[in-house]
Amino acid sequence: MVSEVFYRKWRPQTLAEVVGQEQVTRTLTNALSSGRVSHAYLFCGPRGTGKTSTGRILAKAVNCLNSDNGEPCNTCSMCQAIAEVRALDVIEIDAASNTGVDDIRSLREKVNYAPNQARYKVYIIDEVHMLSGAAFNALLKTLEEPPPYAVFVLATTEAQKVPATVSSRCQCHSFRRIPLADIVDRLQGIVAQEKIKVEPKVLDVVARQATGSLRDAVSLLDQ
Repeated sequence: MVSEVFYRKWRPQTLAEVVGQEQVTRTLTNALSSGRVSHAYLFCGPRGTGKTSTGRILAKAVNCLNSDNGEPCNTCSMCQAIAEVRALDVIEIDAASNTGVDDIRSLREKVNYAPNQARYKVYIIDEVHMLSGAAFNALLKTLEEPPPYAVFVLATTEAQKVPATVSSRCQCHSFRRIPLADIVDRLQGIVAQEKIKVEPKVLDVVARQATGSLRDAVSLLDQ
């Protein structure tokens, strides 16, 4: 039996579990609890700081059948389907390998179809800065007139490469490098739940090596 790698096993499942990004999670929680969800978000910041994970949590929160103050319940059928990556209405696209205009045109055609089961269709486009100019223009048309049931989450490590015409139509959130103390605290929690004996100095070294990326820290801990 293949064991699940730590960075996937210990990925945050609620906004409250996202480490070191309180300025982002607080804003999103307030928006979700008040029902003021934007049609498009741009998450920018260094790798491994929680952008894609936050996008997935957002997808659960807007579709959760028993949402509590903006947080997903993680027990209803929709939350479980999204967490297990089998929800047809949550579409993840890696822009690094789908850079062309045809890929975005296909997205534009499919976005016009109503959701299969969920309340919202959520498109998470990772490394969005990798899209070609023509692809960005095609995406822009969708962002200008999105259907009411569509939510877009664009994630990037290089926000300066995203055209202003696209970013101006998104609610932008900046993710920061995670403080050393927060990374160490998270690693301590994982070690305790995994029942692994590790000297505190080791966790400090691992956290420093990660240079602000929690994903890198958890991967190093796994190694």
